[in-house]
Amino acid sequence: MNNSQLCQTLVKAVEEADSSKTLLEAVQNLADANLEESVPTLIAALGYNNPGAAVAAVDGLVKIGKPAVTSLLELIDNYNYGARAWAVRALAGIGDPRGLETLLDAAKNDFALSVRRAAARGLGIIKWQELPLEEAKIAQQRAYEVLTVVCQDPEWVVRYAGVVGLERLAIAIFKVQEELFVKITSDLEKVMAEDEEVSLRTRAELALQTLRIESSQLNHNASKLHLNSQQSTKEEYAQRGEGRRN
Repeated sequence: MNNSQLCQTLVKAVEEADSSKTLLEAVQNLADANLEESVPTLIAALGYNNPGAAVAAVDGLVKIGKPAVTSLLELIDNYNYGARAWAVRALAGIGDPRGLETLLDAAKNDFALSVRRAAARGLGIIKWQELPLEEAKIAQQRAYEVLTVVCQDPEWVVRYAGVVGLERLAIAIFKVQEELFVKITSDLEKVMAEDEEVSLRTRAELALQTLRIESSQLNHNASKLHLNSQQSTKEEYAQRGEGRRN
């Protein structure tokens, strides 16, 4: 059985499911197959009144990745809020830059805390390398500004996601935006010192420790490259001198 035939069989099982349990199993099987042809059916499952099936569909769409993004963005404009909320979660997990505008808006404005949380996490794992450098820098600044707002959210689980998002953003931009990196560490220090939730303060402290390790490792690697370059230059001069003596 080829992929097309397999997809048809799995899609048929979803369409013919006659109970919540069989629908969940059918969507899970379709998601596990990781077939690009399954995107329309997985997206349709986001709108079913079956949270388990929606979770499975999101997982499947995240695994499929980029081929699912265009259809997910189209769903964002759909009147069905439930489906839109699941679509935001899928976009957050994929990390495609085309979903950036959706995630920026959802992290700051969505009324559902679970959607704000997912979007905030998603802002930390955008694949910035897929954007031109200058465009990426502007987008990263916008992500930073929204994440600082998220860190003031009234719900602690959303603030927690904001801290995680800032940490991941800082790791991504360290080598190209040192000034922004410093701002992020300052914001995390503020969370560590001032947030009312112990878990938030602890997570911010962990993020700062991670960033210190990451930055020291990068600096160490840069120093090694510099030393290696200097050593190569010395060896080259030495070889030239040996050649002249000969």
